[in-house]
Amino acid sequence: MAPRMIRNLTIVVLLCLCSQVIQAQYFIHKTFRDTRVVNGHSVETNNEGVAKFIISHRFGTISSGPSEFFGLDQATMRIGMDYGIKDWATVGIGRSTFEKTLDGFVKVRFLRQKSGEKSIPITLTGFSSIAVNTLPYPDPTRENYFTSRLFFTNQILIARKFSDGFSLQLMPTMVHRNLVGTLVEKNDVFSCGMAFRYQLSRSWALSGEYYYVLPDQLAAGRYNAAALGFEVETRGHVFQFQFGNAIGMVEKFFITETSSDITKGDFHFGFNITRDFKLRGRKY
Repeated sequence: MAPRMIRNLTIVVLLCLCSQVIQAQYFIHKTFRDTRVVNGHSVETNNEGVAKFIISHRFGTISSGPSEFFGLDQATMRIGMDYGIKDWATVGIGRSTFEKTLDGFVKVRFLRQKSGEKSIPITLTGFSSIAVNTLPYPDPTRENYFTSRLFFTNQILIARKFSDGFSLQLMPTMVHRNLVGTLVEKNDVFSCGMAFRYQLSRSWALSGEYYYVLPDQLAAGRYNAAALGFEVETRGHVFQFQFGNAIGMVEKFFITETSSDITKGDFHFGFNITRDFKLRGRKY
């Protein structure tokens, strides 16, 4: 009986040790259910070997009335593809109809929220992008520079999942525009965004974001971007439906060039549809 008791005691001790190790390394998953909140990015990155295909639409203002079918007669679109190089590193490219813009980005997760021993209270992700306006030059007779068509975004995404149902994110952001239209506008625009996600049911969630731009940086008639959306998650797809005051889906557009005044009811309806494809690596 003694050997059996020793064996059982050993198993119990090992299980206790394993549970402590698991507790000490319990990472928080799905702070947000997708890599986008509404227009902007969340702290989430693609799993290694996963490609994410994204189709985004933003329509005209609902206040345009029935003659414009409440904005549905007008639309801007972005088609993009993101790819997870590692679980913590994602690259992506996209093409927008708005100003015929091409964009690319790199996104790296530096910290992941973890509970238990040696806990980490937040998830921290860095985001950096470059984009180019490919519209024809308005005046081809003058000397036009390719560098004037470039703009850049650098962003720190800081998020915490407070419970199974609620997550909050801060987004300090710098957008650099190589060329601006007036002397009043700044080439470097600094803003701070805030985003949230609240789980309504197993499949449905409420999400929102707001970007506050520091004063005296933008041209007259530009407003802070705000949006509120609903998302539903199905197997392999995430559908996001939202109302906001921005029509561009690249940071330069919705942070520095939002022209709809949300206080006057100038809302745009829009949606994002994402589909994940497993291209390589282990199964999840």
